Amino acid sequence: MTNAPKNVAPGASPAGAATQNDLDSMLAALRPGGTVAAAQADGGTSAAGQRCGLIAIVGKPNVGKSTLMNALVGQKISITSRKAQTTRHRITGIRTRGQTQFVFVDTPGFQTRHSTALNKSLNKAVMGAIGDVDLILFVVEAGSFTLQDAKVLSLFKPGIPTLLIANKLDTVHRRAEIAPWLKGMQERHPFAEFVPMSAKSKGDIERLYGIVEKYLPEQAWWYAEDELTDRSEKFLASETVREKLFRFTGDELPYTSTVMIEKWDEEESRQYKRFVRIAATIVVERDSHKAMVIGDKGERLKRISTEARQELERLLDAKVFLEIWVKVRSGWADDEARVRSFGYE
Repeated sequence: MTNAPKNVAPGASPAGAATQNDLDSMLAALRPGGTVAAAQADGGTSAAGQRCGLIAIVGKPNVGKSTLMNALVGQKISITSRKAQTTRHRITGIRTRGQTQFVFVDTPGFQTRHSTALNKSLNKAVMGAIGDVDLILFVVEAGSFTLQDAKVLSLFKPGIPTLLIANKLDTVHRRAEIAPWLKGMQERHPFAEFVPMSAKSKGDIERLYGIVEKYLPEQAWWYAEDELTDRSEKFLASETVREKLFRFTGDELPYTSTVMIEKWDEEESRQYKRFVRIAATIVVERDSHKAMVIGDKGERLKRISTEARQELERLLDAKVFLEIWVKVRSGWADDEARVRSFGYE
């Protein structure tokens, strides 16, 4: 989970900005049927039993969905990158607090351009996630609403409560400007609640839990109390390598590059309590992309491998031996059969 060194927390008041009390008053005026305090007071877990529910985190690419997911789960399970369209799969994150189990689904950003087989697969994952959930967290950048945001919003089915998550509030210098924006958003969709916040603020994450909890039905938990995700370690390994790939190539490498785990062997070791040997393949579309990933004298690939290995050792609590190869598969993102063979729906 990524923690920013310093954020402008909702309680802080930069020059010319509204205070948190002012912002709460604005939200209370806009909220259907009551104030922030009253709405949160109605929440809480009934002593009669457990609560459990499915919460979809949805939005356009690069609005902070994966950062929000990792913060809510309390551990990094969804990769983050400055590059848009990083998340490609429906990833489930689980957090159990008290009598409530929150089951979050981080979805790919909905694609409005480039109708490749890969993008069609990503959109299928989004549609599948929002079709049968108890609550939707619609993530947008605070103060912004684009055509891409509107396209995502148009997908929502009536009857499923939706929270407007106005993320990256710490980047908004004049909080007073948020009120008219929120009023405009209210006219676009009957949101159940508005939640201006920063996914990097622990206080905001704690507040969001209190808001989300009351929308989850009373029912038995679906997972063990200590489970964090339903994804396999092999999947998390491929995602970790892909994150480092994008981090070290920046905007040079097309987002269609992917990672396959070719070999996963867990071996006995006298020196380590757990030893895992992994062979991964980075798949790119052109020879020039392959050269870009490898770098001068193999230095870039070495950095990708080293950082991925170190993170995997922390994630798996194991000693990891990681080999990474780079292969060219021209046009794979346009080939439906190959997209499926690479693990996409």
